[in-house]
Amino acid sequence: MKNVILSHDGDSVVYSVPDIVAENLEKYCLEFTNWMYHSRQARRKHKIQGGFCYSEADFIDYLNQYIFPTEQSELVKILGWTDLGEELPDEYKWIPYFNF
Repeated sequence: MKNVILSHDGDSVVYSVPDIVAENLEKYCLEFTNWMYHSRQARRKHKIQGGFCYSEADFIDYLNQYIFPTEQSELVKILGWTDLGEELPDEYKWIPYFNF
């Protein structure tokens, strides 16, 4: 398991995810957004006023439930607002980052 930083135009949050996700974070995040758009289950849950609303926590739920059910991702630390990754503490600057 490796750490990544995810945000949704708010706080940056460190999560522990399977290695392959951390090494290909953008790919998995984009696959998730595509799944959100095309999955009936996801559309019903997250469609609001003609658009979609989801967060990094929904991405983690998606990984845990559908993609890696035997390698559970989990929250490590809430970093707070980091200006969309521009103001990360030095110890986190090397961690893969994605903003939904």
